[in-house]
Amino acid sequence: MKIPAHVARQLRRLATEGTVNCYLYDMDPMRERFVNLFKALPEQVQPFYAMKANPHPAFLATAKQSGAAGIEIASLGEAKRAVDAGFRPDQLIYTGPGKRPEELRWCVEHGVRTVHVESLVEAFRLQQICRERGAVQDILLRVNANFDIHDAQTTFSGGSRKFGVDEELLPEVLPRLLALDALRFRGLHVYAASGVLNVADLLQNCRLVFAMAQQIERDFAAVRCDIIDFGGGFGVDYLEEGRSFDVTAYGEGLARLIDAYQLGDRRFVLELGRYLAAECGWFCTEILDIKTSRGKKQVICAGGINHFRRPAALAINHPVAIVRMGRTPLFDGQEGVDHEQVYFGGPLCTGADKLANDVLIDSAAVGDIAVFGLAGAYGLSMSNIEFLSHARPQEIVLA
Repeated sequence: MKIPAHVARQLRRLATEGTVNCYLYDMDPMRERFVNLFKALPEQVQPFYAMKANPHPAFLATAKQSGAAGIEIASLGEAKRAVDAGFRPDQLIYTGPGKRPEELRWCVEHGVRTVHVESLVEAFRLQQICRERGAVQDILLRVNANFDIHDAQTTFSGGSRKFGVDEELLPEVLPRLLALDALRFRGLHVYAASGVLNVADLLQNCRLVFAMAQQIERDFAAVRCDIIDFGGGFGVDYLEEGRSFDVTAYGEGLARLIDAYQLGDRRFVLELGRYLAAECGWFCTEILDIKTSRGKKQVICAGGINHFRRPAALAINHPVAIVRMGRTPLFDGQEGVDHEQVYFGGPLCTGADKLANDVLIDSAAVGDIAVFGLAGAYGLSMSNIEFLSHARPQEIVLA
């Protein structure tokens, strides 16, 4: 990974003020991604920003300025942040399992665009709230499809899942759902996988979802799937293998599928988080110690999984590079790194505190800054921030 010059300059400035431990954000990649999306996607497809990727106000503001259809939320806290950032409640779609009654009540009272129902329990709870308030709520039904995508970082369908209603249960679930007079069925939410780089895999997912929607409409005369939410799934090349998700090819393939299934009068939703946010951020943390432990070089940094948990949680390495600071060694013979495979850890009292492992580093010394790339998505907000009560890292938006 090559560290951008403006990132290195900012880190050298910060190093004069104290121990460096921060996220640096540059919103230009997100703006560019939106431009490319609007060029590539069929006009029926609406991209929403999945703010779980990064709820920082700069990301919400960029999504709004870039023309996002709205925000995908998964909690009342996210809803309020999105509204504070200037999005109307009718620009919010609420997904995710385990919605609290007070969260559903807020959705009904404020006119959230769609609530994506995960079960009959949730549907009946929402029905009760709507009846109490004399309201009707648009919903999508989330389906746990009986297919999955194998070449994916994380799968959300196939097998036993906490997400949605199993596809094979639709014949018994849909009639009960459709009988709820305060809920307006608008369509389906089928999210098969996350972190997919193979366009053909995601297009196959679309094909199967279209077939599912048409089967439902054949089986239930009163049903029309006006909206189909594919979730997200666009992958990012964390392993630096030279692979990138081809959004142009995806858009062209999706357009062909929409025509083939004669669904040109429907609307389609994409909830994109990582794809929009990852390239916007770097986690930057000062190297406090370097030592050899039984033949392996250990690099200990100011921040660990309390500030950047994703590499340990997903058992992957993010791209990493070193900003050399030229600090004077504390003593003769002080260890450094010289073209070695190293382990990066943080300051936490747990063996799980891993930032990266078996990473080849040309050179590094105590006082240098380790920079982890593609950290704009699922960075600080995914981390164990309160563990050991370390100071929260700065989040700095670069001009």
